[in-house]
Amino acid sequence: MDDLRDGEGTGAPLALDAGRIEPWLVAAIPGFGRLRRIAPLAGGQSNPTFLIEADGGRFVLRRQPPGVLLKGAHAVDREHRVMAALAGSPVPVPRVRCLCRDPDVAGTMFYVMDHVEGRVVHDPRLPGFSPQERGRVYDAMNATLAALHGVDPQALGLSDFGRPSGYFARQTKRWIENYRASETGPRPLLDETIAWLEAEPAPDDGPAALVHGDFRLDNMILATDAPRVVALIDWELSTLGHPLADLAYQVAQWRLPAEGAVFAGLGGVDRAALGLPEDAAYLEAYMRRRGLSALPHWRWAVVFSLFRLAAILQGVYRRARDGNAPNRARGLAMGESIPELERLAAEAIAASDAATRAAGSP
Repeated sequence: MDDLRDGEGTGAPLALDAGRIEPWLVAAIPGFGRLRRIAPLAGGQSNPTFLIEADGGRFVLRRQPPGVLLKGAHAVDREHRVMAALAGSPVPVPRVRCLCRDPDVAGTMFYVMDHVEGRVVHDPRLPGFSPQERGRVYDAMNATLAALHGVDPQALGLSDFGRPSGYFARQTKRWIENYRASETGPRPLLDETIAWLEAEPAPDDGPAALVHGDFRLDNMILATDAPRVVALIDWELSTLGHPLADLAYQVAQWRLPAEGAVFAGLGGVDRAALGLPEDAAYLEAYMRRRGLSALPHWRWAVVFSLFRLAAILQGVYRRARDGNAPNRARGLAMGESIPELERLAAEAIAASDAATRAAGSP
């Protein structure tokens, strides 16, 4: 079987050596049988992802990318651990099969999970869905997020999956460091956002929950025949922390324009006409499911989420520019969303400061 390389022809060492990996998979997965095919899957900009077809079924392999990795990034072992812990919980996840830490097998650490049949939709406008179906998909996403934040990490054996306090302070520090480590040029508005985040106190956490870290539509697999979530995937950034982080991260992304960028949002979209909920309705549904009466520090969390997404995309862009991305062209194109995120973060800061002045708060 020939090695498969990234279709963009970057020359990055992203291939899987079938002759080396097949014996390991046969030994690790009962009933695996003969390896028939390895094919790169779309997406997986952070961790290269492959479809594995064998006599024993279809599987998905996620591996770390080659090259120098940012601290805490590309944690495929954490993905494996959290999905294994969530098996049988109200949160739908694929069945994980094995984790390989030996870099001699595939060049970098990887894990394997079952392939889940379904639809992965990247456009939050949900083209091809009826207005009623769109509303049900968003409600299913909302229910999935509320279910995730409702599970007990200790009961899942994840009490040590992260520190139970200081989440936002740690995350602010971490993503500023990651952004600085992947900078490719000056971005004055992001520098101003960083200064604001460093000057504003991070909100108090309260009880820690299991957070996904990258909760959005295209990290879910929808059923082929119904508007429901059958699997939540891409758990690389999961940890214990403040549930507001997931909610703000998802809703903040909807501020991006729907057109003209690889990373699309709902900016300028007539949501009512499409059957999509407004932000307020989505937040109210989440609060109802979680038994909450308010979402303190919401504006701060939105600013942080916009910056964090910009830092994530900057890392993708830097890896693409350096030739270490699974899809170089898409990675470079994702960088086009960063200036818009800069602008949105500046607007969110101005709104937060205005609200603080109006309330007379320090």
